[in-house]
Amino acid sequence: MADPIIIHPSAVVDPAAKIGEGCEIGPFCVIGPEVVLGRGVVLKSHVVLAGDTVIGDGTEIYSFASIGEVPQDRKFRGEHTKLVIGARNRIREHVTMNPGTEGGGGITRVGDDGLFLAGSHVAHDCQVGDRVTIVNHAALAGHCIVEDDVTIGGLAGVHQFVRIGRGAMIGALTMVTADVIPFGLVQGPRGHLDGLNLVGLKRRGVSRDEIHALREMFARLGEGSFRDKARQLAEEETGPMVREVLDFILGPSDRSFLAPHS
Repeated sequence: MADPIIIHPSAVVDPAAKIGEGCEIGPFCVIGPEVVLGRGVVLKSHVVLAGDTVIGDGTEIYSFASIGEVPQDRKFRGEHTKLVIGARNRIREHVTMNPGTEGGGGITRVGDDGLFLAGSHVAHDCQVGDRVTIVNHAALAGHCIVEDDVTIGGLAGVHQFVRIGRGAMIGALTMVTADVIPFGLVQGPRGHLDGLNLVGLKRRGVSRDEIHALREMFARLGEGSFRDKARQLAEEETGPMVREVLDFILGPSDRSFLAPHS
């Protein structure tokens, strides 16, 4: 037997919206005609879902979040674009997430099992991985790529087109204007690379040998141009996590890299 759908009488749900089994739609929510909700999605109250927006199973969205409204971009001219949010995310109060733009590929994606705290923002054309945490009032500008297991501290800002590699940690009140290597630790008002996210690596059970290899790689990267040193290191035998960092550095990018703090 299918789980019932519960919709509060004060909610405004367009008849064309697709609502999955077991969804709960709280008071004063507004859901547009192109919205698709997976199974067991919970909207607490006063949530606005607009545009061509897909929300995965088991995601919870809290009061006054605005999800799928038009991009905050002067170049946007009303073209049809999309926002896709994965499963089991927790999206807290006053969070905003926007769909893509034609110039940015037309789609914003958010992965699974994320935590987006009150007032945080995911802008147009961002690609956000799994298990990402964005703390209160932190913001991603347009076209950012945030890989899996990244944490972005409160009131941090990430410049458009920046890439943040897997497992990186961005400290609170940090402005990130360039790419961040996987497992990097970035902090300071004008962000600088301050080492590796050792706490995050240990919490994920990374072995002592792999952490040692990453620390040795990081020390060698700091001796010159990131890309030049990465090309040299890439010619050596490396473990998978070091190889991941080197591949990230040598991959395509629209930004430079944050340098280690001197």
